[in-house]
Amino acid sequence: MATDFTGLVAIVTGGASGIGAAVARRLRADGARVAVFDLSTDAPAADLAVRVDVSDDVTVVAGVRSVIDEFGRLDIVVNNAGIGAQGDVTANSDAEWQRVLDINVIGMARVSRAALPYLRTSPAAAIVNTASVAATAGLPQRALYSASKGAVLALTRAMAADHLADGIRVNAVSPGTADTPWVGRLLASAADPAAERAALEARQPHGRLVSAEEIADAVAYLASPAAGSTTGTALEVDGGMAGLRLRPRG
Repeated sequence: MATDFTGLVAIVTGGASGIGAAVARRLRADGARVAVFDLSTDAPAADLAVRVDVSDDVTVVAGVRSVIDEFGRLDIVVNNAGIGAQGDVTANSDAEWQRVLDINVIGMARVSRAALPYLRTSPAAAIVNTASVAATAGLPQRALYSASKGAVLALTRAMAADHLADGIRVNAVSPGTADTPWVGRLLASAADPAAERAALEARQPHGRLVSAEEIADAVAYLASPAAGSTTGTALEVDGGMAGLRLRPRG
């Protein structure tokens, strides 16, 4: 579906690389003015790059204020910033649980909270949160990460209910394993990177990793006025991993 963001202003958190960078490129290509919030301000796809730590409310509030000062409005927030975690429930300390949840979940709440006064005045307000197939499928050695993304899914639905009367749609994308720098680093640390990549590809029914551009296309749809009757949902971009149960090939 064609999307048109002409005249609209978007924030993309974690937009300096990976999925976030692909989202920033896609929204900007379709006419949006895009502010990237990231720890890095090296964000070629941004009209405005702001150093924001989503775990620090002071930088979040200042970042949103800088967007309003620069563009005079805010219409779209893509809460994409997040970090990974590996291991079963015993593998991470309390401090690491707190750190991951602070960034992956509370970070979305911080950015959304700061943005809400401006989104309420937009004629095309939308929030899109990055969840994961790990929110609904039990994946091995992903206890903390899965817990954080399950919380994102629940938060998305609650926010959609809370802010429907404000004219703000809230949805999520749930990617499968994506071909991103984070996954690249994960593969590089494996004992056999080629075998690990093959296993990740085989886990997804369409037999490959999801591209960042495919996820960006889904975000663009959910953020677009063309999706005006879509709220409180999660769009799976996972090659069928969440819902399909295929027979083994061969």
